[in-house]
Amino acid sequence: MILFDLKCANDHVFEAWFKDSETFELQVEGAEIVCPICGDSGIEKALMAPRIAKSDREVATKVAEHAKRYAAFASELRRQVEDNCDYVGPKFSEEARKIHYGEAEARGIYGEASDDDAAALDEEGIEVQRIPWAPREDA
Repeated sequence: MILFDLKCANDHVFEAWFKDSETFELQVEGAEIVCPICGDSGIEKALMAPRIAKSDREVATKVAEHAKRYAAFASELRRQVEDNCDYVGPKFSEEARKIHYGEAEARGIYGEASDDDAAALDEEGIEVQRIPWAPREDA
């Protein structure tokens, strides 16, 4: 695993872990990395000082801190989506098409879509975003 400092086009700096440099490059090329502050997908590596771990315990502590911050971000993202968008369940692809083609009211929606459905929407030029879905804290 490798930790990179990243920067979006709006100069927001954040950190992210990757399996290796190649994984980072593939995700950047596929616009799969977005800024947690503004949602921009124009991501590049930021200048960073080398990090030299003093011990495995220090590395484990850092990983735990990042995991905790990620979990908090994912929970807040879920709350924002649920508060501001309509849940359309398994009819997500159908409803996204209706909105795109002007057959339904333009609004934020969320629901379920298979990998094939998401790829088909992308091929039609219908912009959708898959997001990590954190479990509910009250479950």
